[in-house]
Amino acid sequence: MKKLHAFLMISICLLVACSPIISKQAESKRSNVLRIMSYNLHHCNPPSKEKEGLIDVDAIAKTIAQEKPDLLALQEVDVNTKRSGVINQAALLATKLKMNFYFGKAIDHDGGDYGVAILSRFPLSGQQTFMLPKNNDAKAEQRVLAIATAEIAKGVFIRFASTHLDAQRPEDNRILQAKEINRLTAKETLSLIVAGDLNADPSSESIKIFDSNFTRTCSDCGFTIPVINPRKTIDHIGFKTGNPFKIVSHEVIPERYASDHLPIAAVLELKK
Repeated sequence: MKKLHAFLMISICLLVACSPIISKQAESKRSNVLRIMSYNLHHCNPPSKEKEGLIDVDAIAKTIAQEKPDLLALQEVDVNTKRSGVINQAALLATKLKMNFYFGKAIDHDGGDYGVAILSRFPLSGQQTFMLPKNNDAKAEQRVLAIATAEIAKGVFIRFASTHLDAQRPEDNRILQAKEINRLTAKETLSLIVAGDLNADPSSESIKIFDSNFTRTCSDCGFTIPVINPRKTIDHIGFKTGNPFKIVSHEVIPERYASDHLPIAAVLELKK
């Protein structure tokens, strides 16, 4: 009986070890496998509650927690604005998720700041925010690239960036901004991942410019907006072409309450 029990235990262990499915929990324990996420938060205001002005940080935190990202790019983040109840959304989410954070301010808004953020389960250093160019259109909002260095293992560093490109119908500013991101990162010596709401679908000129320097984590990407019956792919994750990353997976997360964008997640393996 003991021999049979031992045989069964060994068989179960072998079956689990040979399973091709890598759980989110297992991913986080492998220093060379990174789960990357990008999420436009809509300042934590669920679209179904937009008229009431409800701010639901917990819904965003729950969505992120379920995905267990190692590195997370956030867009449309409010810090101390009146509309969001004078809270620092970046800091609050980082606290709830037990992650490090960096906020990159784009503009003054409603008594506070508004921009993008990086959340990381790794230590962060070398944080910078770069202003991206725009034309003289009165509707053109200032956009930024926030970037930081993450130590993903002892002595192993990568650069990670969050951005949010122009949302106007003409593509002029997105083209300018994609070119500037390529210029800013051209001499980067560390492996680099850029994620965010690029406000452009894969066939657009601005994405073609982005693709000239970056490898996106999907070619036939799922739609990310609107959350009900989505029909556009405008949220993207990419790494600098030539960096030693292998794309393991890319997915659109079907969370339809917390924001007006569906979050995206990709698993990347940093080849040793």
